[in-house]
Amino acid sequence: MEKQQTMIAAARGRSLADLLITNIQLVNTLSGEIHPANVAVRDGVVLGFEDYPARKTVDGGGVYLCPGFVEAHIHIESTLLAPPVFAGVAAARGTAAVVCDPHEIANVLGVEGIEYVLQSTRDLPISIYCMFPSCVPATHLENCGARLGVVEMQFLINKYPGRFPGLGEMMNFPGVIHGDPDVLAKLELARDLVIDGHAPGLTGMDLNAYIVAGPGSDHECVQLEEAREKLRKGMHVMIRQGTSEHNIAELLPMVTDSNWPGFSLVSDDRHPGDLARLGHMDENLRRAVQLGLEPVRAVQMATINPARYFGLKHRGAIAPGYRADLVLVEDLKDFKINKVYLGGVALEECSFNAAVAPPGNSMHIRKLNEHSFAIPANGTTARVIEIVPGQIVTNAALGRPVIHDDLALADPSSDLAKLAVVERHRATGNIGLGFVRGLGMQRGALASTVAHDSHNLITAGTNDADMLVAARAAQDMGGGLVAVRDGNVLAALPLPIAGLMSDKPLEEVVRAMEKLSTACEDMGLTHPNPFMVLSFLALPVIPELKLTDKGLVDVNRFELVGLWAD
Repeated sequence: MEKQQTMIAAARGRSLADLLITNIQLVNTLSGEIHPANVAVRDGVVLGFEDYPARKTVDGGGVYLCPGFVEAHIHIESTLLAPPVFAGVAAARGTAAVVCDPHEIANVLGVEGIEYVLQSTRDLPISIYCMFPSCVPATHLENCGARLGVVEMQFLINKYPGRFPGLGEMMNFPGVIHGDPDVLAKLELARDLVIDGHAPGLTGMDLNAYIVAGPGSDHECVQLEEAREKLRKGMHVMIRQGTSEHNIAELLPMVTDSNWPGFSLVSDDRHPGDLARLGHMDENLRRAVQLGLEPVRAVQMATINPARYFGLKHRGAIAPGYRADLVLVEDLKDFKINKVYLGGVALEECSFNAAVAPPGNSMHIRKLNEHSFAIPANGTTARVIEIVPGQIVTNAALGRPVIHDDLALADPSSDLAKLAVVERHRATGNIGLGFVRGLGMQRGALASTVAHDSHNLITAGTNDADMLVAARAAQDMGGGLVAVRDGNVLAALPLPIAGLMSDKPLEEVVRAMEKLSTACEDMGLTHPNPFMVLSFLALPVIPELKLTDKGLVDVNRFELVGLWAD
């Protein structure tokens, strides 16, 4: 009560505010207008807009003042940065709160991985909330590092109150609409929380059934009519603009003065190069305004809308009683950041150091040898994963590998590379083998432990020897990305945190990625982002043909198929 009385007195101007920012144009996400104001802050909370007495006064210089941005859906692992490092980078771009889905690290380390994210972000200047991953494992067609059910979910929600707004994206929509008991148990446990959806292409009565079961949002809409149906049926539409998927141009025309509260801008994924070069939520705001969205509406979709959807009290606006997350921007077109305050504290005075040790080595692989990637020639025509440029879907094609000494080999002349997925969680010895077309690889091999969703080790190459060197290098550094040519490692990025994230600053990660890109060019790779493509070739929930540690998966039939078609 004493603190409350102190704040009331300060709000009445009877005692000093900590900070007064004068001469600004306030982007008011509550009234939907821009108006002149002073903003006073005490104990990290906004007091009001009047001319308060304050210990420190800052002249805003007539620039615009926005609430701190709220990211409604991102996988931090996609940035390849440790959570505290990501938080510092995002904060510099005006982000004040993040709702992440730690689905990737959960598939590797389970509860331990989720707890690492929670503990390493616990005391940071920006707020990191976690949705509980709903699909670990994602399918029965691969081996991952953990299984998460209602017991683990209840344990974590109880242990970390206030950190879990709800259940993460429910990708298993067939399990929902067909009443899978395990799926329904998770939905039941989260019935009073927020439940994120993930239902690309779902429509009609099946969509109705999915919504009735609990999911209340969707970030997978790629067509206007799909988003319109979901909005009409009560779903919160998250308009995604990340590194892998670009949906903002298609979906933005749907936002009107009548329905704008039903939308949020999200990233889903943001790779380190884009994070450094383009930014975070500030980039999505730029894109939205460039495409014609009224600036105040854009800011609302990156602040108050996600805050209200997730029930983040006193977030997403600048008004009396709201947390003082304040972003001064020079204009509402480029959203160039002038200054950031988090909880009333200037960004340059904030610390993003987290005294939490990352998890130990997650690489558990049965010893590899020169025969590990050999493919016996049990035919002449093989099923081939064919990359579709600019998409994570693949085609199921046919190809004729080179046959030599009764072994099937890659054929760079026809853009046919060998592909292998090595189980790396329990040293089972599982290795799925196949071929891929579309990488443009002329020589050498790549290896990566970022391979959605189970994140086993994936390697692609023109010869077994380089594939072996690449795989061993990735294993030896505790996970990461590797490029090899003629038996030599040309470039590498260690990812010792679950094989998914670096423990280095953004600048070092970007430099390593640039060296990998140069190495890929040297190897004749024509794809602009081969490691991103590689990461999705093991994802057996995206059509048509994928490879896991258990073998080739016909995604349309949702079953394993043989390599040879003849």
